Amino acid sequence: MNRFRSIASAVLLLCWFPLAASAADPVADYFSSLNTFQADFTQTVVDSNGQSLQESQGRVWIQRPGQFRWDYRTPYRQLIVADGERLWTYDEDLEQATVERVDAALSSTPAMLLSGFRPLEEVMRWSRIGERDGLDWYRLDPKQKDAAVEQVQIGFDDGQVAVIDVRDGFGNQTRIRFSDIESNKTLGADRFRVELPPGTDIIGDAP
Repeated sequence: MNRFRSIASAVLLLCWFPLAASAADPVADYFSSLNTFQADFTQTVVDSNGQSLQESQGRVWIQRPGQFRWDYRTPYRQLIVADGERLWTYDEDLEQATVERVDAALSSTPAMLLSGFRPLEEVMRWSRIGERDGLDWYRLDPKQKDAAVEQVQIGFDDGQVAVIDVRDGFGNQTRIRFSDIESNKTLGADRFRVELPPGTDIIGDAP
């Protein structure tokens, strides 16, 4: 499974969900008023047999439209940043960064379609699942088959997004659980700027 593609799809759901503001009042109310989002996160990945593949932790910052920063701190350092035009992935251990234009990086995923090129209702079907584990859950299914994202579920806790589950076409599941959430606080522009150490090997379409 490509971890980034699943992560990016979940992130762009947060960035662009207001396109479906008429879908469900509680969800619409939340996302239509969301301009920025920052939180600590724990991410777990399990395979189709329920076998744990990885657990990681870090912090995320999101600013609509189309900017985000995932700072992975454990078990190893990695940075994923979208600055509105390009998407950067920096691996500290490898001293290597890849860069692509956002539309090219996400061209085959529902995430790109969610980014405003087409209305959300054209690419996703949604439904309310109900309550589970103390959360209120909503399910989104891509209308177009894609191995990167088969289904997305979003869990709310007292009106605040708490968990995002992403299942890919191979049955792997990525769960992102948020904590210490802050919404609509001003984020500096430098938060979405990438500064790489001297000597970093850069692969791709760097500006």
